[in-house]
Amino acid sequence: MNAQTDILQTAKHFQKELGEEYHDKVVEAIYADAARIADNCVSRDAQKAKLNFDTALDKALTHPIGGFLVMGLMFFIVFWLTISGANIPSQILADLLLDKAYYGLHGIATALSAPDWLSGFLIDGVYLATAWVVAVMLPPMAIFFPLFTLLEDFGYLPRVAFNLDKLFARTGAHGKQSLSMMMGFGCNAAGVISTRIIDSPRERLIAIITNNFSICNGRWPTLILIGTIFISSTAPPILASFVAALSVVAIAVLGIVTTLLVSWGLSKTWLKGETSVFSLELPPYRPPQILQTLYTSVIDRTAIVLWRAVQMAAPAGAVIWLISNIYLGDVSIAGYLVNFLNPLGLLLGMNGVILLAYIVAIPANEIVIPTILMLTLTLGSNIVGAQSGVILELENTQVYTVLTQVGGWTLLTAVNLMLFTLLHNPCSTTILTIWNETKNRKWTLIASLLPVALGLIVTFSTATLYRLFM
Repeated sequence: MNAQTDILQTAKHFQKELGEEYHDKVVEAIYADAARIADNCVSRDAQKAKLNFDTALDKALTHPIGGFLVMGLMFFIVFWLTISGANIPSQILADLLLDKAYYGLHGIATALSAPDWLSGFLIDGVYLATAWVVAVMLPPMAIFFPLFTLLEDFGYLPRVAFNLDKLFARTGAHGKQSLSMMMGFGCNAAGVISTRIIDSPRERLIAIITNNFSICNGRWPTLILIGTIFISSTAPPILASFVAALSVVAIAVLGIVTTLLVSWGLSKTWLKGETSVFSLELPPYRPPQILQTLYTSVIDRTAIVLWRAVQMAAPAGAVIWLISNIYLGDVSIAGYLVNFLNPLGLLLGMNGVILLAYIVAIPANEIVIPTILMLTLTLGSNIVGAQSGVILELENTQVYTVLTQVGGWTLLTAVNLMLFTLLHNPCSTTILTIWNETKNRKWTLIASLLPVALGLIVTFSTATLYRLFM
C-alpha cells in the first residue's frame, strides 16, 4: 500500500508540475508501447515481413492439419528410435544377464551344493524374471525418457496439448491429458505420475484411469513380435515388414481412440462435471539443457520406474516357478490353472496358457511372451530343452513353430492377443502408482478392472465375428 501511495503521489506531483503536458506524455508513452507490441506481433506486409523463428515454427506446429501431421511424425520418430535403438543394448543385456550371469549363478549354486529346489526357485524363478525385465525395460526407457524430456524442454509438448485440447475437451477431459497419455507410451506408471500437471481432480482421475490405454514399453515387445511372425505372414514377402509395422501402429492408434471414448464415457457417468478452462501460454522455444535432461530422465523417471518394476518382477518369477514345479498328483498347479482357464480362453479366441501368462505377469508385462512359451512347451511337448518354470528366449522362427505346432495358434489367436495386450489390466507397478496418486480403493479398482472388461468384450466380439464369417 505504501508503494502504491508513493506512486500516486509522484504521479500527482508530475501532473501538477507539467499540467496538460503530462497528459500528452502519458498518451505518447501508451502509443509508443502499442506500436512496439504491434511491430513484434503483427505483419503489415505478408510478402516482405520476415517472421521470427518462434512465430514461423508455431504456425507449422499448431496448424489445424499440419500440426497433427508434424505431431504424428515427431512421435513416430521417437517411437522408432526407441524400438530400433533398444534392440542392440537389450540383446547385450540379455546375453549378459540371461546367459553368462544365469549360468554363472548356477555354477556357484552347484559349487555350494545348493539343493535343486532352492537354486531353481532363486535363480530360475526370482533372478531370471527380474533379469528379463531389466534387459527388456531398461534400454527402451533409457532412450524414450531422454527423447521425451528433450521435446519437453524444447517447448514442443505444450504445442501438442494445444493441438489435442479440442479433442479432449469434447470428451469432457482436459487438454493436458494428451501429455500424460504420451508419457504413458514410455511407461504407464510414469504417465500416471505426470497427471499431476492437471489441476482439476475430476479431469485428473479421467487421465489416470485411461492412461493404461497408452502402450507402455513393456507391451511393445509382445506387439512387435506377434506382428512380425503372424500378421506379416498374411501379406506378400515384399510387404511383410510394412504390414507388421502397420499392425502395431494400428493397435497404438486404437489405444488413442479408446482413450478418447472412455474419457467421454467417464465424463458422462461416474465423473460428470464441467470441463475446466484450459488457458495455455505457449512458452518460447529454448535449447534443451543436456545434463539436466539426462538427470531428469535417468534419475527421476527411468531409475524410479525400473526399480518399481524390479520389485514386482521378482515375486512374479517366484510364482511362475512355483506353479510350474509344484505338482498335485501328475499335474502341476500351472496345468490345473491352464485347464480351468482354457474354456474361457477359447471363447475369447485365445487359450488358457495366454490368460494364465497375463495373470502371473501382472507384476511386469515384459514376461508375458516368455511365460507363454515356457508354459506352452512344458505343458504341451517338452522340446527345445524347456524346463518347468524357466523363462525362455527363442528366435522368431522357433517362436512361430512352438506357438502354431505345439500351442495350436491361429491368426485369430494372434490378433486377439494383440488386442488383449492393449486392453487388459495395468501392471502392478502402475496399480501401485495409481493407489499412491489417488489414495482411493474405488478408483484404483476401476482403473485396474475397466480395461479388463473392455478386453473381454472386444476379444469375445472379434472371436464371434471371426467364427461367423471365416
